[in-house]
Amino acid sequence: MIFGFVGFRVIKTAIAAILAILVASAIGLHNPIGAGTLAIIAVDVTRKRSVKSVSERLFASLVSLVIAWILFSLLGFHLWVLAIYILISFPISAKLNFQQGIVTSAVVVFSFYKSGEPSFLMVGDVVLQLICGLGAATVVNMVYMPREDLKLKQTREAVDTIFSTIFKKMSENLQDTSMIWDGHELMEASDKIEEGITLASKALENHIMPSEDMKDEERWLLYFYMRKSQLDQINNMLQLLSEIYLALPQNLRVANLMEQLSEDVKDPEYTGKTEQLIVELDEQLQFMELPKSREEFEVRATLFQLIREIKQYLKVAKKVKQEINLVNIQPHSLFTP
Repeated sequence: MIFGFVGFRVIKTAIAAILAILVASAIGLHNPIGAGTLAIIAVDVTRKRSVKSVSERLFASLVSLVIAWILFSLLGFHLWVLAIYILISFPISAKLNFQQGIVTSAVVVFSFYKSGEPSFLMVGDVVLQLICGLGAATVVNMVYMPREDLKLKQTREAVDTIFSTIFKKMSENLQDTSMIWDGHELMEASDKIEEGITLASKALENHIMPSEDMKDEERWLLYFYMRKSQLDQINNMLQLLSEIYLALPQNLRVANLMEQLSEDVKDPEYTGKTEQLIVELDEQLQFMELPKSREEFEVRATLFQLIREIKQYLKVAKKVKQEINLVNIQPHSLFTP
């Protein structure tokens, strides 16, 4: 970002447009500005998306150019012929799944219409405009794409912090069942996780061939999908938490568990402290006296379910680690509980 408002894609677009115009002018094309316009349309945000969109634009433009050449040769260069071209060409492009190429093909055909010459020489000139424009955009897209590492790290830290806050609130709620909490952090966590998935997917699309960097992007994607799955577990925990209406000694033990989890989620290493606490808590619960009332029974049963959800939450992280090993990615400090 330059001057706070000029993004990297704008800079790439400017470079691609000028490059296309210079090349088109150098080889003496009839309308070099048209090549610049095509370059502006074709600049994309990732390398894979660029290859796909450029292919669609190229094929759609060639198909449309053939249709336009036939129509102009038979009916002449009139505005109403352009209308016929649109009525025929656009549905065909859509049918062939070349939707991204509709605008590009229109620019090419309009440039052909402006020339007023249905000769093969002029068709060749327009095709070269197309190649210059799409070629310049492709070159610029392939030469450099900014890495998303910093944004991904910041998003991960934000998600971990929100998760930590949620567990602290749950711990407080277990200690004081009359506490009121609006749970807005859940929406914040969901938004940040989706933002992380989008960033990681975008970073992954910038790799055409497999590489070590590509494995890093896969790891980021796995991390955010892990958090998305764990957020579902947190929602289940909160549902159970809403059913705990008595202050019992067992509440404090589970609250301590939540407090530890709020710390573990921010730890750069997987400490396993929460799992150890669960083992100790399971042993303690086995030797506790039986409930003395129906209300106590219901609350303690809910606490058991809550502990089960915490176990499931931790299991998700372990499962993701196994998946990481399957794609030969080394475990990383990203994968905290």
